[in-house]
Amino acid sequence: MASTAASDATPSARSTTAIHDLIAGDAQALSAKLQSHRQRLFPPKARKHLRRFSSGEAARLIGVDDGYLRRLSLDGKGPTPEVGPSGRRSYSSEDIRALRIVLDEGAKTGRRYQKERRAHEHLQVIAAVNFKGGSGKTTTAAHLAQHLALHGYRVLAVDLDPQASLSALHGIQPEFDVHDNETLYAAIRYDQARRPLSDVIQQTYFPGLDLVPGNLELMEFEHETPRALLERTNNADGLFFTRFAEALSPVADRYDVVVVDCPPQLGYLTLSALCAATSVLVTVHPQMLDVMSMCQFLLMTSEMLGVVAKAGGDMNYDWMRYLVTRYEPTDGPQTQMVAFMRTLFGDRVLTNAMLKSTAVSDAGITKQTLFEVSRDQFTRATYDRAIESLDAVNGEIETLIRSAWGR
Repeated sequence: MASTAASDATPSARSTTAIHDLIAGDAQALSAKLQSHRQRLFPPKARKHLRRFSSGEAARLIGVDDGYLRRLSLDGKGPTPEVGPSGRRSYSSEDIRALRIVLDEGAKTGRRYQKERRAHEHLQVIAAVNFKGGSGKTTTAAHLAQHLALHGYRVLAVDLDPQASLSALHGIQPEFDVHDNETLYAAIRYDQARRPLSDVIQQTYFPGLDLVPGNLELMEFEHETPRALLERTNNADGLFFTRFAEALSPVADRYDVVVVDCPPQLGYLTLSALCAATSVLVTVHPQMLDVMSMCQFLLMTSEMLGVVAKAGGDMNYDWMRYLVTRYEPTDGPQTQMVAFMRTLFGDRVLTNAMLKSTAVSDAGITKQTLFEVSRDQFTRATYDRAIESLDAVNGEIETLIRSAWGR
């Protein structure tokens, strides 16, 4: 009888709230709470600041012995470190970049501490992609961009995901801090409002790392591209897959590496990034459903890029690698899946995997990466294990970048 009564209910007995109004209300309430949370962490007009690094951390980032940094300080060479009450020395990230210049001046032939690319070395554009959310793509892109900046490279991070998690990690709330025509869309749009990419690049609190932020405005490119393809004449300006590369060209000399966080879907934005890229990093969580999803992504990508190649797109890459993320070595099925991938793809799977760590997830609660938090905020073993994993993965990618330059 209960089920009969339920089925006989008239429309007037049901909730009259339309689904779009319900979703809009939830979105507005959540946005307000997130803004309130941000203002508690970072008061109005305040900016995020990068912590100082211990002398040991600074030495590791530069690639020298800690004792050598101490001797430089005693000899009055380079920036003066800050000395705490316990006598421990610390350096800002600006200090670390200045030390690289000092060390380069007195370096032996062939040894370089500044990492900028030379005139004959081409800009590296790394697209981080996956069809499925939750693969650690944004976390990977953020840590890679910051790792490269801390190691002396000039880096541009591009948030191509309308959800804008990469922007949020760098202290930029997409619905409050990014206004109309201030994303990559501004530089690749089809109308007269198109702007140079340099107009929308923002400096971050990481010296050497700039950001092109994202927000929902990026979806306009997905909506407008089909119409532009129908209306275009036979000029290259109408080809959607050339626009990202064309936008990058005027600012290329300012950077060594561009890291692009692509949306978790194979749309025009992702295809544009893949056509501008020199290298591709596919993140994958070693679970059966995730690997099955990746298989569909690869099939669709190959078909779409094949079409782009026939239309004149450059599909030659320096490298393509699969990165295992959120990996738990003690999980038997995950270990089997990783072994399966290595058997299938060989050395296209990075040797090092990004381990699952509470340190990374805990840092994310306050919109921080692991590089922004100090070791004393975690159990030392947990922090050391996480940072060792990050350094191994990003160091391997750095080696690929240097190899592409012929170093």
